[in-house]
Amino acid sequence: MTVNSKGYLWYPRADDLEHSNVARLMRRHGIRTTEELRAKAARDAEWFYPAIIQDMGIEWFQSYDRVADSSKGLPWTEWFLGGELNIVHNVLDRHLRDGRGGDPAVIAEHEEGRVAALSYSELGARVSRLGGALCGIGVGTGDAVGFYLPMTADVVVALLACLKVGAVPVPVFGGFGPDALAARLVDADCRVLLTADGTMRRGKPIRFKETVDAACELAPRVRTVVVRRRLGGTLPWHEGRDLWWDEFEEGGGTSTTTKHMSSDARSLILYTSGTTGRPKGVVHTHGGVQIVTAKEVGYHLDVRPGDVVFWLTDIGWMMGPWEILGTLFHRGTVVLLDGVPDFPDPSRLWSMVERHRVTHLGVAPTVIRLLASGGLDPVRRHDLASLRVLGSTGEPWDETSYRWFSNAAGGDRCPVINISGGTELMGCLLAPLPTAPIKACSLQGPALGMDVDVLDEAGRSIRGEVGYLVCRNAAPNMTRGFLGDPQRYLDTYFARFGQGIWNHGDWAEIDADGAWFLTGRADDTLKVAGKRVGPGEVEAAAISHPAVREAAAVGLPDPLKGTALVLVAVTLPGIEADEALAEEVSRHIGSRLGPTLRPAKVVWVDALPVTRSGKILRRLIGRALAGEAIGEVATLANPEALAALTRVAGSGRA
Repeated sequence: MTVNSKGYLWYPRADDLEHSNVARLMRRHGIRTTEELRAKAARDAEWFYPAIIQDMGIEWFQSYDRVADSSKGLPWTEWFLGGELNIVHNVLDRHLRDGRGGDPAVIAEHEEGRVAALSYSELGARVSRLGGALCGIGVGTGDAVGFYLPMTADVVVALLACLKVGAVPVPVFGGFGPDALAARLVDADCRVLLTADGTMRRGKPIRFKETVDAACELAPRVRTVVVRRRLGGTLPWHEGRDLWWDEFEEGGGTSTTTKHMSSDARSLILYTSGTTGRPKGVVHTHGGVQIVTAKEVGYHLDVRPGDVVFWLTDIGWMMGPWEILGTLFHRGTVVLLDGVPDFPDPSRLWSMVERHRVTHLGVAPTVIRLLASGGLDPVRRHDLASLRVLGSTGEPWDETSYRWFSNAAGGDRCPVINISGGTELMGCLLAPLPTAPIKACSLQGPALGMDVDVLDEAGRSIRGEVGYLVCRNAAPNMTRGFLGDPQRYLDTYFARFGQGIWNHGDWAEIDADGAWFLTGRADDTLKVAGKRVGPGEVEAAAISHPAVREAAAVGLPDPLKGTALVLVAVTLPGIEADEALAEEVSRHIGSRLGPTLRPAKVVWVDALPVTRSGKILRRLIGRALAGEAIGEVATLANPEALAALTRVAGSGRA
């Protein structure tokens, strides 16, 4: 188990208790403890949302008449009825109005080391021009605009430009192939696509335009493709459809008006990382996205004016818009990396922290396991004293990697704000607050405003054992359904416990001290010889072996046990991966977890299939090893890793 029974790793500092955003909120309302705040926020939406709107200074063009209307049932709750606002007014326009245009807004670093920076004034000018240009080609309120972009300053400009004019951004992961890209463009009915000619990964060019052209053959309603030149050289061009970004943006003018949007107007369509079936387009609103990004980045991550936030993510994952919109709301600086954290050398991430004086660093546990395998020297070569808060999300931690991150990056002085939610929430169900202590690997407690619980199979609330992570109340950030498929939305989140309880699909546990832990996805859970186990438990045991850098546990059909436990693993550099080591690792896991959970097979690979955010794609691993059809490879960042697994399965070695 990831549950730590040895006590707390981090305690609030004086600054956290006096000057954090959440401490200010608590003082304002006479709330004495973090637990009291969580309880009041979860049970009293009519108090909580007006309180944080006032505390954070969210501005409305037209004030709302009612906080919420749940008359159609929890899944279809409406929020801030009668209210009008625009996210761009709150994250950009008001800062310019208040004379903060010279403050740094965006720092974008390219793989080759080139840095592009935008002040709030420069960002505002670019957003206005691009927004005007989009209006000039007929993009109107509610129109979907696709993004297929590298993680550069352009994604911030594009995101805000669309929102400013009432269009709906549809960010798509830049590693998708033509079929997956086209499926999302068709599903969202995108007529305009913003892209680049390509980008660089580990010193090699990755060409986007050819993929875009192939996707547009499958999505013929796309009538305009706006291309940012990044790689240079010749590329295929479609006259009458393709436009150069710089020329397009320059023609947009500088006086584009920020549209007044209804609170429930669409603001984003995000796609979840499913592996089969029609893509799930998650619909979010201006009111919901505004509230959740400001709330979570402000109170949980404790971003304050002037802070510098670097969350290693992609615009196609919800953490990309979450980081950008939340940081800019609080007048911070967003740092982006168009590259990977260990190229051109293992210190890339740490050098960026030092170079840009990053105060908040967020990564996935898998990324830390990768970086930890390179030792402490790459970290110690850099001054990380600017860091005040560490962040993580994506999957459960193992305690060794968590402690390494806390100590190596933060000197054990920074809280690890380990958050968990999802695309469908545009935010979190669980997230620590900096006013209470944190146990290693824990998520501390519910995110503010979320009435979260752990249930057994019969729907009973449980403590001290693993169960289903659920939410009993509505929140403004919950999706307004899946695009064009409301029944699928109900089937996904409300089928198990009824329409009064959102079933998130994660396994969680609450320990005797009230600390919350995640153990993995419910659909990843393994049942071996009658025992249910989360893959994270097996993987943590594997990583505790001195030869193993990364691991993924999956189940394969077995005629005797029903499920055979298989471990797919990566060794540390310089260690030979052979059958003898596989047997040793298998015995090691059995000694820690018991003979029942000793893997039947250990398969060595060079890399695990992961998303761009670092999440291990266990279902794809299982399908590849079982020789099953893979289906859509969602947010896969390294398709070569999946291809290698498929070859292993084909050779019969799995």
